[in-house]
Amino acid sequence: MEFKSTHRYARISPRKARYVVDLVRGKSVNDALRILRVTHKRASYMVDKVIRAALSAANNNIDVDVDSLVLAQILVDCGPTRKWHRTRPRGMAAPILKRTSHITVVLSEKGKNLSV
Repeated sequence: MEFKSTHRYARISPRKARYVVDLVRGKSVNDALRILRVTHKRASYMVDKVIRAALSAANNNIDVDVDSLVLAQILVDCGPTRKWHRTRPRGMAAPILKRTSHITVVLSEKGKNLSV
């Protein structure tokens, strides 16, 4: 049984979020939450929140042992980018790109249907 949760339009660049996601990919849920608690990156709070949301969905199911859940799949996709410009000297313009991410987490029971 799989439990999925997403955080869409997270205001962090996908590249920065992938650094944190790579730390916890394939780990058990308890180990991942422990790692994220001591990681000093802004994305760790967002990833932690998504994992806890999927864990909450698993808690509502009676048939699942929450301690045996692992991160079967966790990925960060690019969201839309807000674009505008800042004026620079001599009539030039410098682009400003505010990138967003879509963070997706899939929890699965240990040993069942692990796809990386």
